[in-house]
Amino acid sequence: MNVVKVNRKEGFESFHSDEAYKTLRTNLEFAGEDNRAIASTSGSPREGKSAVSYNLAVSLAQTGKRVLFVDADMRRSRFLGQVETDVPIKGLSYYLSGQAALSDVLVHTDTPHLYAIFAGPVPPNPAELLGSKHFTKLLEEAKKAYDYVIIDTPPLGSVIDAAIVAQAAGSVAIVVEEGTTSYKFVRVVKDQLEKADCNILGVILNKAEQKKGKYYNSYYGGYYNSYNNDYK
Repeated sequence: MNVVKVNRKEGFESFHSDEAYKTLRTNLEFAGEDNRAIASTSGSPREGKSAVSYNLAVSLAQTGKRVLFVDADMRRSRFLGQVETDVPIKGLSYYLSGQAALSDVLVHTDTPHLYAIFAGPVPPNPAELLGSKHFTKLLEEAKKAYDYVIIDTPPLGSVIDAAIVAQAAGSVAIVVEEGTTSYKFVRVVKDQLEKADCNILGVILNKAEQKKGKYYNSYYGGYYNSYNNDYK
């Protein structure tokens, strides 16, 4: 397996050690062994989904768990320009299209125990590639090799990719930016995931301010609500 070190640019990981992520990490650890592969989506772009996903992966890796982060937003990856490496990264699109082996797209990040597969060049058919047997095989092998697999996906309000990935992964969390996303829109996202028979773990309230005496991180809040309690 060819493994390269990836150095993230300053600023992207600035908030990964906050108490909010530790709380979120703990909730996921108690979600059970059946929920070790988790897709992350949102209703619309710019809700902080990608940063939340990656920082959660970092937080899990800091406990000594082997974690794989998969950038499955092949349409508009948040990570383009956010990583530095000495060798070119072929990425997920190369692997799913049969142009590269898994060992050629897997990289070791600058966080111990955290590995990643970044999106790679934008393909003409992202949904078809994510729904292929190659992606299913990737997740099956990853579940055996890693304690957790965190998968960043495109916003479900824009394309269907997230539902495809969540169905293959088995579990999904919805990232919602406080004050910008309506309850009605979150319900639409929830309904789409349910129609795809996805297991919704919960909702992560992002970019939340401190309120009602509870601690919220001022930028990347990680308040985790149970779907069963708050989004019936």
